[in-house]
Amino acid sequence: MNEQIVILDFGSQYTQVIARRIRECNVYSVILRYDTPAAEIAGLKPKGIILSGGPASVYDPAAPLPDPAVFNLGVPVLGICYGLQVIGKFLGGKVEKGLKREFGKGTLRTTARACALFAGLPAEQQVWNSHGDKLTALPKGFQAVAVTENSDFAALEHPGRKIYGLQFHPEVAHTLHGREIIANFVHQICGCGKHWTMHNYVDQAVAALRAQIGGERVILGLSGGVDSSVAAALLHRAVGDQLNCIFVNNGLLRGREADVVREVFSRNFKIKLHYRDTSKLFLSRLKGVTDPERKRKIIGKAFIEVFQAATKRVGKARFLAQGTLYPDVIESVPIAGNPAAMIKSHHNVGGLPKNLKFELVEPLKCLFKDEVRQLGLELGLPKEIVFRQPFPGPGLAVRILGAVTTRRCEILRAADTIVVEEMKASDWYYKIWQSFAVLLPVKSVGVMGDERTYDYTIALRAVESQDGMTADWVKLPYDLLERVSSRVINEVKGVNRVVFDITSKPPGTIEWE
Repeated sequence: MNEQIVILDFGSQYTQVIARRIRECNVYSVILRYDTPAAEIAGLKPKGIILSGGPASVYDPAAPLPDPAVFNLGVPVLGICYGLQVIGKFLGGKVEKGLKREFGKGTLRTTARACALFAGLPAEQQVWNSHGDKLTALPKGFQAVAVTENSDFAALEHPGRKIYGLQFHPEVAHTLHGREIIANFVHQICGCGKHWTMHNYVDQAVAALRAQIGGERVILGLSGGVDSSVAAALLHRAVGDQLNCIFVNNGLLRGREADVVREVFSRNFKIKLHYRDTSKLFLSRLKGVTDPERKRKIIGKAFIEVFQAATKRVGKARFLAQGTLYPDVIESVPIAGNPAAMIKSHHNVGGLPKNLKFELVEPLKCLFKDEVRQLGLELGLPKEIVFRQPFPGPGLAVRILGAVTTRRCEILRAADTIVVEEMKASDWYYKIWQSFAVLLPVKSVGVMGDERTYDYTIALRAVESQDGMTADWVKLPYDLLERVSSRVINEVKGVNRVVFDITSKPPGTIEWE
């Protein structure tokens, strides 16, 4: 982390994607609030600064604006979309509402003048736009270096000050050479090497955890999913027997979850593991609850209560560790109070009670899911754990639409087990991001054995993603879908219909609740 790029967040839903793209360049990135004082940024000794996009207009009275001194820190600056307009506003340009909004695919043409951002790239390329305002007059000392159909200033630079602006979004996949543009900024313009690797991160994370925890004890809620498993392995590497893992069977787990977790961590890794079956407690708290946000908060609160009670058995602990990831934080609360909208709360972000008696340790909160998998391999976890498909913290509760009951859990657990078995048998399980079953609160008429049935519907969900922030549905083979459907209907009592979800993220989320 000695070389890092600072991203100032003006509320864009793509800000975390910018951070991810920089890390793909093997350079560490950190997101800060848009108005972080320039002196504080300078203290981080960044190699460069990126101004993110955002939903506001720079001419609005309440527009989020940076400390003007960020342009005088002597490091390269790149403004993206709203960030370009911020550059225009502060450095003498002119920003106006466009006569024509520019959303979606566009064609960018670079001018004859060479610009380091586009080094090695074709003169004409597809980009992705998402803006209504536009720069109509260049700031003093700047030159336009690219145009689109609707903008004469789609890219600009001040060579002497190394300040650059892009009206389009290079971070999204629809900008075909966006990764190369960001790589040019990070490596060619900012001069960063390629030192951000999981091997280096382990040493730094271990040192940071030892400094934070000291000689105190720490408790981790181990679910068996990738996030908590990697968090457990990292914490155990850092503090050894100071770590006590509590595995809570909340009645909302996948099939054979308890057996797998105890086998891997207690017997193989020799981590202190305390097992508690609290199914009745969780299901009683969830009785009659249908709102997904209430479900998440109830489950999160119950988890903390269980941990607090567990300390009486395992010994007093000062710290509670959680497998919170960067996307969890981004979707649950605006990072450091930025202007972004909350998407949904996560059980380990939005459900914590105010009287929490632990200090939190979140060793993965700056990592994306694929980085967590890399970390797991670096720590020696088996492939079956590291590449296990994501499972939500609230478990089956957010895959059962409507009220959660013991019977509905049994139905969904049986259906989901079939999905996992067939995905693995067909070699699709490890090829995609996530695949699972959802129990819908919908009953329909069916005919089975010449008799009328009136049973539940199971929805199948299969998506591909890089980091969980965006996802697209996977076109699974028809014969695989047929086998899953046939087995679910024939083997799971209470189900007579199976449907396939073909919604991307956005507009939907990966989980149904």
